[in-house]
Amino acid sequence: MIVAEAVGRVLAEAGVDTAFGVVGSGNFHVTNALVAHGVRFVAARHEGGATTMADAYARMSGKVGIVSVHQGPGLTNAVTGIAEAAKSRTPLIVLTGEATDVRSNFHIDQDALAASVGAVSLRVTEAGRAVEDTLSAYRTATRDRRTVVLNLPLDVQQELIEWPGLLGEPHGTPSAAESHGTPSAAELGTLVRLLAESRRPVFVAGRGARHARAELEELADATGALLATSAVAKGLFRGNPWDLDVSGGFATPLAAELIHDADLIVAWGCALNMWTTRHGRLIGEHARLVQVDLDESALGVHRPVTLGLVGDTAATARTVLHALASTEDARDAARDAPATTGDARGPVGNARGSAGDAGRGYRSAEVAARIRAEGRWQAVPYDDEGGDGLIDPRTLTIGLDDLLPKERIVAVDSGNFMGYPAMFLDVPDERGFCFTQAFQSIGLGLATAIGAALARPDRLPVAALGDGGALMGIAELDTVVRLGLPMVVVVYDDGAYGAEVHHFGPHGHPLGTVRFPPVDFAAIATGYGFAAVTVTEPGDLAGVAEWLKGPRDRPLLVHAKVAGKRGSWWLEEAFKGH
Repeated sequence: MIVAEAVGRVLAEAGVDTAFGVVGSGNFHVTNALVAHGVRFVAARHEGGATTMADAYARMSGKVGIVSVHQGPGLTNAVTGIAEAAKSRTPLIVLTGEATDVRSNFHIDQDALAASVGAVSLRVTEAGRAVEDTLSAYRTATRDRRTVVLNLPLDVQQELIEWPGLLGEPHGTPSAAESHGTPSAAELGTLVRLLAESRRPVFVAGRGARHARAELEELADATGALLATSAVAKGLFRGNPWDLDVSGGFATPLAAELIHDADLIVAWGCALNMWTTRHGRLIGEHARLVQVDLDESALGVHRPVTLGLVGDTAATARTVLHALASTEDARDAARDAPATTGDARGPVGNARGSAGDAGRGYRSAEVAARIRAEGRWQAVPYDDEGGDGLIDPRTLTIGLDDLLPKERIVAVDSGNFMGYPAMFLDVPDERGFCFTQAFQSIGLGLATAIGAALARPDRLPVAALGDGGALMGIAELDTVVRLGLPMVVVVYDDGAYGAEVHHFGPHGHPLGTVRFPPVDFAAIATGYGFAAVTVTEPGDLAGVAEWLKGPRDRPLLVHAKVAGKRGSWWLEEAFKGH
């Protein structure tokens, strides 16, 4: 076989089950090799879309993402998706041809390109190392959670190789604790002490804690902590009576109040960036901050922390819970000893009990009642601003939330509109929300929804897009139809790049460059093979209800003409970071 075929076979035998891409001459053979060895190949209409599909697939499936692109322009087309994946530490491998001859029209410095967006650039250097180099890329992606660009030089791809079998065990990926170590006994002891001293603890879980729900809930039960997430981990604690939902710009007024009043905030696999903390305003003046992360370089980057621990979130939470229990047992023994006078039990001792019980730490009957009454955006009053052929985006999204099945997977593009689906569309768990926003690019939402849908075919996929982002990625409507996905695509159309309108308009700047004439998204979608509904008032959502009745043999596009009199409050947060 040739080297290109060996690379595809290695990845298939390593456990890859799905790949995305756009095929050209430079990645033709490696892509066919993947297919020949049982890998499902999803052909996208643009390399940027293919890369984001692979990113979303990896996030929602827990598997490594694979994307295959042509050398040169195929790779440059994919760069925005690669940057998003790299910033999010998505385990992703980009297979790309490489023209090493500087006389080639396709020649660029692909190493520099990958490095410029934070990806790891590796290469198959010769036939004799093809298997080893491919396995190295696989292990870097999976063990280190990195986005890897695996360059396949065109001349090397054609070299002959005898299949040697896999060199080593690709599935031998160590646990996070084995790869990155565990916190020291002194660090763990300090965290135990901080938790024991806290009267109002809050846990904020990020993407690095999406596998640790059970451990974090058990530790929160033992310490009386309230639970919140970053946007990318939305849904992690869904159903828990102490769940505050998302911390940051999308936080409900109640969540913002309770997080601000916390005396201890523990970030589990969460960056504590400007989005999650509202530029630090969600953190009380005297609150102590603890950050637990696999990546030591992430500790304290966005906010100074009282304590930073390097370790897996689930393993660290288990260890801390065990230490708390041991401390409590010692206190109980001291209390029960004949010489003991008074009650030595502290807040940790008071924390014992079944999950959901009030009366410990931050958990009071009053807080529980307020979370039930005020803990979701649907319960927050607002003045409807719809009318004159436009629907209030809050009214639209609440109506969709009521109609759509609860078993859903929601993907949200970036833009002025994005808070409405992020806040008002509920999701069943952390695998129900895919948020490719680390690079803050618009135009990724539809491709994100496709990758997420393929990872979770048991759920109704929902793509929430602004009009600008929808038009950037609109070619992938064909991919939705071709794959037969029963997707609901919602376009929040305000006829503009709304973020710029609301940022620059109040200062008197001309807005002709960011406003556009009307676009008939329903007609465009129908041309691709969608069913379509145009929504200008709540009654128009009846068309969505009819589609949901079945047979759902075509995807549905909802063209919502939304009111946009004012900018969104989360947008104000965004521009503070520019």
